[in-house]
Amino acid sequence: MDLKDIIRDYPDYPKKGIIFKDMWPTIEDPDAFEHILKEFENEFRGKIDRVIGIESRGFIFGAALANRLKIGFTPIRKKGKLPGETISTDFELEYGSASIEMKNESLKGKNILIIDDLLATGGTVEAAIKLVEELDGNIISLGFLIELDFLKAREILSKYDIFSIVRY
Repeated sequence: MDLKDIIRDYPDYPKKGIIFKDMWPTIEDPDAFEHILKEFENEFRGKIDRVIGIESRGFIFGAALANRLKIGFTPIRKKGKLPGETISTDFELEYGSASIEMKNESLKGKNILIIDDLLATGGTVEAAIKLVEELDGNIISLGFLIELDFLKAREILSKYDIFSIVRY
């Protein structure tokens, strides 16, 4: 299945010069969603103990994959959205700055997949990596539905394995 036929482009969104890659049609299409989950499952079955999904679309792929693999799922959320004790980090975005957090629970001895829908500049996943490593998680890979090669995030994240299903 060629997911590029399903992912929609929106030129000049959210600002002029950007071509927004809309992945939602891959979720709306049950065959496409199943294809994505099988790709992730084939890549990571037997290699990971925990899936960590980045808000919000990383939750969709991450929770579904964790369920298929019969392992745990942990969310990384925007600051102020999780109850209990958390750890957080700030990071820069193309349009400003943001903060993310996760539960302050040890990941020692856990082989981790961090998953999200899109790898663009790498800022969000770098922040997620910082949190997981602070909790002693062993990052096995970073998984994405879409990777925008021309933004060269792979160079910034060169010490990590990166698995992307669709690359532009």
